[in-house]
Amino acid sequence: MKVGILGCAVNAPGLPDWAAAVDVLDGRAAYDRSIVREPPIVDLPANERRRLPATARVALGIGVEALRAAGLDPRDVATVFTSCGSDGVITHQICEGLARVPPEISPTRFHNSVHNAPGGYWSIALKTHAPSTSLSAFEGSFAAGLVEAAAQALAEQRPVLLVAYDLPYPAPLSSLWNVTMPFSVALVVGPSQGDDAQQVAITVEEGALGTDWPAGIPPELRMNPAAASLPLLALLARREAGRAVLPYHSNNAVVAAMLPP
Repeated sequence: MKVGILGCAVNAPGLPDWAAAVDVLDGRAAYDRSIVREPPIVDLPANERRRLPATARVALGIGVEALRAAGLDPRDVATVFTSCGSDGVITHQICEGLARVPPEISPTRFHNSVHNAPGGYWSIALKTHAPSTSLSAFEGSFAAGLVEAAAQALAEQRPVLLVAYDLPYPAPLSSLWNVTMPFSVALVVGPSQGDDAQQVAITVEEGALGTDWPAGIPPELRMNPAAASLPLLALLARREAGRAVLPYHSNNAVVAAMLPP
């Protein structure tokens, strides 16, 4: 599959936005973990705004930023949300409630615990009826989302917004899932062959060797499944041809090959 990358957004410690990430991934600036930025909060009705969990706040914020970079109206763009762990804080709160005597379950927390909660909040906030897909594929969640977004973009001949996000879990769940740093990324994928779109060929290959980790990026981020996107983001930042091998499942990998401009 050959698609164009029409817009990018990122949010993580040391990579507060796409412009800063480009400088770090291109080697023009040093990585500084202390630089942190909260993504913008999208406009929501008061009730939904009070209920908005951290995962949805991050996913919606960077999704809007990627669409702005692409110059697209969100009402015309399909979405793919992908996450390995979804919302660990809410999972922790539900477990605490179940451990009480008698058990206590908050309807709002249950509502926000479902994996497609960010997709639901997106449709409310952006007033869109465009198709939305929510995925989880463990450590291959970003790669699975990229394949899904590219396939939809080509099949429907329309732009698709891919949002991948994973946030740390609180203790004691953190002992089972050792993600210590948050990371979220959004890419607008489309069939466009315009001059501004960087062209990527996406294939699934068996036994493909992994891509070198971008220089200067802390190894702790390797534990975050959404950060598996960083080798691809490095190619996008440098605007150069190359291959990014993304973990997928079993012995397979998704290979995103940047094509020469």
